[in-house]
Amino acid sequence: MPGIALFRRRVALTPPATLALLYGALVILGTLLLKLPVATPEPIDWGDALFTSASAVTVTGLAVVDTGSGFTGFGQAVIAVLIQLGGLGLMTFAALVLTMLGKPMGLSSRAFLREDLNQTSISELFRLVRLILRVVVVAELAGAAVLALVFVPAEGVAKGLWTAVFHSVSAFNNAGFSLYPDSLVRYAGHPIVNLVVPALFIVGGVGYLVVHEVLERRPWGKMSLHARLTLAGSGALLVWGTFAFAVLEWNNPGTLGPLPLHAKLLASWFQSATTRTAGFNTVDIGAMHDSTSLMFMSLMIIGGGSTSTAGGIKVTTFIVLILATVAFFRRRETLHAYGRSLGVEEVMKVLALAMVSVLTVMAATFVLAVSHDGDFVDMAFEAVSAFGTVGLSRGVTGELTGFERSVIVFLMFVGRVGPLTLGFFLATRVPPRVRYPAGRVFLG
Repeated sequence: MPGIALFRRRVALTPPATLALLYGALVILGTLLLKLPVATPEPIDWGDALFTSASAVTVTGLAVVDTGSGFTGFGQAVIAVLIQLGGLGLMTFAALVLTMLGKPMGLSSRAFLREDLNQTSISELFRLVRLILRVVVVAELAGAAVLALVFVPAEGVAKGLWTAVFHSVSAFNNAGFSLYPDSLVRYAGHPIVNLVVPALFIVGGVGYLVVHEVLERRPWGKMSLHARLTLAGSGALLVWGTFAFAVLEWNNPGTLGPLPLHAKLLASWFQSATTRTAGFNTVDIGAMHDSTSLMFMSLMIIGGGSTSTAGGIKVTTFIVLILATVAFFRRRETLHAYGRSLGVEEVMKVLALAMVSVLTVMAATFVLAVSHDGDFVDMAFEAVSAFGTVGLSRGVTGELTGFERSVIVFLMFVGRVGPLTLGFFLATRVPPRVRYPAGRVFLG
């Protein structure tokens, strides 16, 4: 019968579209779990549950309910699991489970996993998945063990251990969720917190492929071009962010001003490391100068490394944009870096990704500015933070209306899933059916 035939007809979805649906389903599941009476000491509305779930799944960290006091141990555990699933990627997690059970994955599932890990080759996927498992387990356990030295003496064994585990998971996955209402401001001068937490989100944010090459102890000259660009770019951005934040905020009474010298240096380093995607903070973000906020927004847009828990357009995309600019002024048709060349195709990809990202953020900022009668910098900062899945805020998240929260949720979701979809279309080759004569456009 035609109706049955229509019912049985299978809808062909691309891997990125399937992943987007899976992420959406996880957000809905998290919303239902956080709405349970056992998840909160006092009931929260559906909007707060949805916002929290979306923020956790997209490893953003923006919050409208205080994680430490607004959720019970069960609710906090749900948030931690959502962060872990969102940071690893759903298909990565599924592959880890199947690998441990000794069960194979079909070709369609491998295609989804390839898109989730932003890879072009299926042959090396499971090798990468096993590496991810080792890195995640070792990094999060080590981070929790060291942080326990700080939290257990302050809060007792049970609560201190849970605080250490939660912050280790949140930091490694670049989520930015904290059990303290002021994030980590109370530990602004603590050396262990200011070294361990940034180390976790740096390792999680540079990308598993880069971590793999570092663990293999490859000499710098034998590393892949991707690894060298990521490490060099990340290092340069960390140094620049630390220096710029210290200079801009050194005497600000709301941020670095009251701190002693060593705490100022630690806080500057922490803010530089966290800004590109992690979302923790050890100073009051709302008290920063507008110039510092603008600098932060540029770092949040760039983000971390590919195949990582970080968001943003990615460090390598930013570097290729710079290389393309240099090549234009030197009148070169190819880009050169570390003895390797990149062609027009790579430039077209990064231009598309950068343009879509900028237009998305600008459109969302415009909508928020029209809807919210507040400081424009606050709205722009919130939009960029959501799109970059960073989670830093100048203190306006709780003031947003339902419509404005939906815009932020959309930005978080697009920031986490959107690049996968865009990457799929950029990687799909469609030969042109018609060729047109060359034309000329005057630019500049």
